[in-house]
Amino acid sequence: MRWVLIKNLKSHAGEEVEIRGWLYNQRSSGKVRFLILRDGTGLVQCVLTKEEAPGLFDLAGEITQESSLKLTGTVREEPRAPMGVELSVTGIELISRAEPYPITLKDHGVDFLADRRHLWIRSPRQAAILRIRSTVEQACRDFLNSRDFVLADAPIITPNACEGTSTLFEINYHDSRAYLSQSGQLYNEATAMALGRVYCFGPTFRAEKSKTRRHLMEFWMLEAEAAFLDYEDNIKLQEDLVYHLVQTVLERHRDDLRLLKRDISKLEAVSLPFPRLSYTEAVSLLNEKGHSFQWGDDFGAPDETVISESYSSPVFVHRFPAKIKAFYMEPDPKNPEVILGADLIAPEGYGEIIGGSQRISDLSLLERKIKEHNLPVDQFQWYLDLRRFGSVPHSGFGLGIERTVAWICGIEHVRESIPFPRTLYRMHP
Repeated sequence: MRWVLIKNLKSHAGEEVEIRGWLYNQRSSGKVRFLILRDGTGLVQCVLTKEEAPGLFDLAGEITQESSLKLTGTVREEPRAPMGVELSVTGIELISRAEPYPITLKDHGVDFLADRRHLWIRSPRQAAILRIRSTVEQACRDFLNSRDFVLADAPIITPNACEGTSTLFEINYHDSRAYLSQSGQLYNEATAMALGRVYCFGPTFRAEKSKTRRHLMEFWMLEAEAAFLDYEDNIKLQEDLVYHLVQTVLERHRDDLRLLKRDISKLEAVSLPFPRLSYTEAVSLLNEKGHSFQWGDDFGAPDETVISESYSSPVFVHRFPAKIKAFYMEPDPKNPEVILGADLIAPEGYGEIIGGSQRISDLSLLERKIKEHNLPVDQFQWYLDLRRFGSVPHSGFGLGIERTVAWICGIEHVRESIPFPRTLYRMHP
């Protein structure tokens, strides 16, 4: 008997197959019993009658929610079924009978579900989000690999601050001070000088005292860096990547998006090129909309939401004041008070999903910026070496996976876009 995944059942209509999974739900209408089985790839309705198989009918009635089992039967086309097929059951093998399941098929509070995240991810909604996340991550790799980027992993334990010292998780590293990585970017710059075009992909950590729907203490970031890539090249690479992610999800996950009740038309409206707005123009836009904002301040979530409301595609806000951005960002030669960098803000109020810039390639300027930011120069000597030995113009960016997935899925909080979220007040399970 051939074992078939639920998502592939439609191509086996008329065949006798075996499926394996967990009982999501069951119902009975007198002499007909319906078992809803899930296996991680989808849900399928499995039908058996008391008249044709009285023993199996009674056995099925004793199976509890989330029990694991194998079912054999014939795949039958059924246009009314969500997958277009159902299984006429001829055999049941109970693998493990589940104890009374705490997450019943009714509404539960967020705290109740978060305490049981290890079980909550079994629900169809959460499984759909995680499938889309998987596709987004793979599509990131496929896109960069197709552009001749090389995966070069960056360390998690670092001696340096990359995004400022106020959000560092400090650890004791054999009696020396070290930190959990805020970003792999500085190491990307080193590997880019060896390999030309590189990216790293892994967890990053920010000890932010934030409880917003956009923030996590631990999140995953795709970070790309390329030698000889200037500011304009960098912008083009970013918009091509994000457009590719949206199109890939639309192509492969329309059923999951419908399950999430995502307005697919909003994703279909995303088009190239993405609009651009200078920081100064964004400040004017905010004030025109009655949203008081001072030039020189950094955007908060409400500001980004107001800016994004004017666009159906993600929008680049570029040339931020140098004083509110990282020390390594190249000043605009036409106006050194601003940087050759941009944030990419997602539509519908999901905020910044990419931050990127051209990097400073001049040794003396970088040394001065490190001192201006009160960073320990001795800790950055290895980074300064990159400018001492064959410096070139180079650029890069970081894309936050959770915010990107939250936007594409249309979900309210980033905690649902990662299997096990770490928030300000939660690190269990």
